[in-house]
Amino acid sequence: MEASVTLKKVGKLVKDKTVLAGLTFGVEKGSLVAIVGDNDSGKSTILKILAGFESPDYGQVFLYGLDSQKRRIEARKLLGFVPHENDLDPDLTLAQNIKFHGHLFGINDQTIQSRLSTYAKKLDLELYLDELASQVSQGIQKRAMIIRGLIHDPDILILDEPTGFMDSASIRKTWDLITELKKEKTIIYASNALQEVEQSHDRILVLRHGQIILDGHLDKLLESTIDYHQFQIEFEELSDELYTELSNVNTVVSPNRLGNIFHFYGRARNVFFDVLKQVGESEMIDLNVKKLGLRDLLDSEFAGDGL
Repeated sequence: MEASVTLKKVGKLVKDKTVLAGLTFGVEKGSLVAIVGDNDSGKSTILKILAGFESPDYGQVFLYGLDSQKRRIEARKLLGFVPHENDLDPDLTLAQNIKFHGHLFGINDQTIQSRLSTYAKKLDLELYLDELASQVSQGIQKRAMIIRGLIHDPDILILDEPTGFMDSASIRKTWDLITELKKEKTIIYASNALQEVEQSHDRILVLRHGQIILDGHLDKLLESTIDYHQFQIEFEELSDELYTELSNVNTVVSPNRLGNIFHFYGRARNVFFDVLKQVGESEMIDLNVKKLGLRDLLDSEFAGDGL
């Protein structure tokens, strides 16, 4: 399938610190790609480079084969970018902000109004379009920024925290729209909302210190990288002595406690029985066993050590 975005050895330095370390990967047309990682992993930087708002110190970014640095104007028309921070003009209404952006790309008024009406209805923003950007909530601002990023009908949509500051209803509507757009656009987004990422991706890129340490669909990443389960046992009383004894079971990985709850990981479900042998007469109130999720994948105990 055709690659809409291609990075070749892209790197970014800030003084002596490496923010991005020679990233090379491609994104197929029509993919929904999530980028996750710690706050200093380089997520926002890579999005800004993809969108052309920052330049790499070395390497190249291609959009449908166009070198985004050498052919900036053509490449910019292919992109819609929604930053994490609000950058709407505070003295303009939401509608004025969006229409002005459309005019910058040479879109006629009739087309702008048609698209604005369509997207405003989908994101439940119709009642706020005539409000000043400075007078509405951050969640409403974010929805307006998404419409602004779409108003020139880009082939590639880049979103930094797409549902930041939104309430639950707005989050649902936003993901409904993104899922619909995915049929015809390539969408790349960064998010710390891991439950949303778990539910909405074709592919996840896990960044750590400017490098991609994991790449693929969550099911495949969990299957091939860390075949663990997580366990949680709540006791009537979890004494220090019992906690130490359970933590020393050789099949228990990364034990910790929260009050009377003993939480740990294991490669197989039968680790639970190894722990039970040490419980003795201590009374258990509740227990839980489940496969790992994205949060566990990002935990440094696993991703950081490459288990």
